[in-house]
Amino acid sequence: MTRKILVTSALPYANGPIHIGHMVEYIQTDIWARFQRLRGNSCYYVCADDAHGTPIMLRAQQEGIEPQELIDQVNKEHREDFAGFNVQFDNYHTTHSEENRILSEAVYLAARDAGHIDTKVIKQAYDPEAEMFLPDRFIKGDCPNCGTSDQYGDNCEACGATYSTTEVKNAYSVVTGATPIEKDSEHHFFKLGNFTDFLAEWLASGAVQKEVVNKMNEWVEDGLADWDISRDAPYWGFKIPDTEDKYFYVWLDAPIGYLASFKNMCDRTGESFDDYWAEGSDAEVYHFIGKDIAYFHTLFWPAQLKAAGYRLPTGVNCHGFLKVNGEKMSKSRGTFIQARVFLNHLPAEQLRYYFAAKLSNSIDDIDLNLEDFQVRSNSELVGKLVNIASRCAGFVNKRFDNTLAAELPDPELYAQFSKASEEIAESYETRQYSRAMRQIMGLADLANQYIDSNKPWVLIKDEATFDQVQGICTQGINMFRALIGYLKPVLPELAQKSEAFLNAGELNWESVQTPLLNHQVTKFKPLMTRIEGTQIEAMLEENNAVLVAMQDKANKPKLSKHLTDDPIKPEISYEDFDKIDLRIARIDKAEAVKGADKLICLTLDVGGEKRQVFAGIKSAYEPEALVGKLTVMVANLAPRKMRFGLSEGMVLAAGPGGSDLFVLHPDDGADAGMRVK
Repeated sequence: MTRKILVTSALPYANGPIHIGHMVEYIQTDIWARFQRLRGNSCYYVCADDAHGTPIMLRAQQEGIEPQELIDQVNKEHREDFAGFNVQFDNYHTTHSEENRILSEAVYLAARDAGHIDTKVIKQAYDPEAEMFLPDRFIKGDCPNCGTSDQYGDNCEACGATYSTTEVKNAYSVVTGATPIEKDSEHHFFKLGNFTDFLAEWLASGAVQKEVVNKMNEWVEDGLADWDISRDAPYWGFKIPDTEDKYFYVWLDAPIGYLASFKNMCDRTGESFDDYWAEGSDAEVYHFIGKDIAYFHTLFWPAQLKAAGYRLPTGVNCHGFLKVNGEKMSKSRGTFIQARVFLNHLPAEQLRYYFAAKLSNSIDDIDLNLEDFQVRSNSELVGKLVNIASRCAGFVNKRFDNTLAAELPDPELYAQFSKASEEIAESYETRQYSRAMRQIMGLADLANQYIDSNKPWVLIKDEATFDQVQGICTQGINMFRALIGYLKPVLPELAQKSEAFLNAGELNWESVQTPLLNHQVTKFKPLMTRIEGTQIEAMLEENNAVLVAMQDKANKPKLSKHLTDDPIKPEISYEDFDKIDLRIARIDKAEAVKGADKLICLTLDVGGEKRQVFAGIKSAYEPEALVGKLTVMVANLAPRKMRFGLSEGMVLAAGPGGSDLFVLHPDDGADAGMRVK
């Protein structure tokens, strides 16, 4: 019976490019979806960009564009990268869509009306310089559990501990570098504890790998805390219904993006959304994700679905991380390889095969050893697999008018290839791709041994054995055809080229059961080329240049909110500017202003005349460090009465704000009172 299957991959974040670590998941999912279609099942593969959150808002602000423009640009780049790796989606959408807004609101309202949403006032980390609440990932500091420095505000990469942003030691804002303060804010919470028994039962259902179940059960047994699903403005996302300045936390609407992308496809194609997502549906739904987001997909997500009356996933399939040359992907080592850079120099098909040869159905990490990648691609795909066809096709093309023999000389050998079908299918079905690749390459060894032992290149020279060559090559080409059929989910491009050579239509899983006999093939063309070491070197060289450029961009000073938000004032003339009297002033005295967080009271010597000036530079300078230094001031600015006293001028400052603020003039022999021209 034909199965109805929907598969998804985790949504890539619309804040940057795809790298080859990401590609492990999309290639793994694409192989499984292609396999299901090859078996004759109905299998849709949908995905979308995760397009909400503070990081996107801030990056768009930094680049001087609207968030919509940024996510549209990234969406286009992501689609191109996936297409370059032959990842075939039935629909690729975005979470910033009308479908996702409607579905997210519906899920939230269903949970709220059922009593699963609570509100309470909590203390939140706040950046006083940027004047915004800080999400977890925009706070860094020391882990409160193990003390490791430079950890994010929600979890520690060193010890795995999770915590709130207010617990981070020596915390600082990633936006401005300022020390976060605490401010009260009313937030909305999903009462995850209401689903404790349900989640314990679901985790035991077999839908999740045992390694993941064991970890998730620890959370369940410790007691499931309420889940904060709201964020304060300013925020790029969907506003929570019946609120003025609260937005859905990105992790609430991101997984709903699976439903939204499928809904978008259904509206476009006429497929039934309810057939796949309604409670009681007989369709199968599988999520492919990395082990780092298992918490969201095996606790929060099923609880959301349950609260809103949707069916649950048939399975949540977790995978491990990608290492490069045995180590965690690293920007400093140049092994944080961008997908587009890889495609600029190396073929996608070989990487698909290499990943497949490493992947199992466990959550173990896999390693991309670039030297091994080259050797394995050349020996197994070119030297072993493609070589079967190239060794046989030449004789058939030149000596037998492109025509295969009417019989196989060794039907028992071919039977081994056809009988392997179900074992290989089982390996694919259970995501044990590495086992499937071993099974297939074991058959490739048999094919090569057959050709080596029969030596058609020798037999073709003797008139008495000439006719045997057609049968031997027919046997070889049919064994090659069987192998390509089994590898079609992994190597779709090679399969397409091979189908053109075989001239018998598209291969499916049952094609292997009926060999091609007395059949005319086309002229053989090279199907795959060897990978050279120079290609890998060139790829790494370009990748290093890309990483350096990205780092330089990241290190550029960030403009403070005040600098980015204030519009440029109307144009003035040189005559207007000449009215400003800029003078070098020596700082005679500097004191913190009681009751003011940012102000320092400066006593300035402007060539024998003393002025009192209040300057908002406390975040950058300790008062005592300023005494005796030179600065530049606007000397003819009208005095301004402030709450703390009279300010008789203004010092000039440059920089993004916070601790990066510069008011000092180089002491290069200038005298106090000198005019600056």
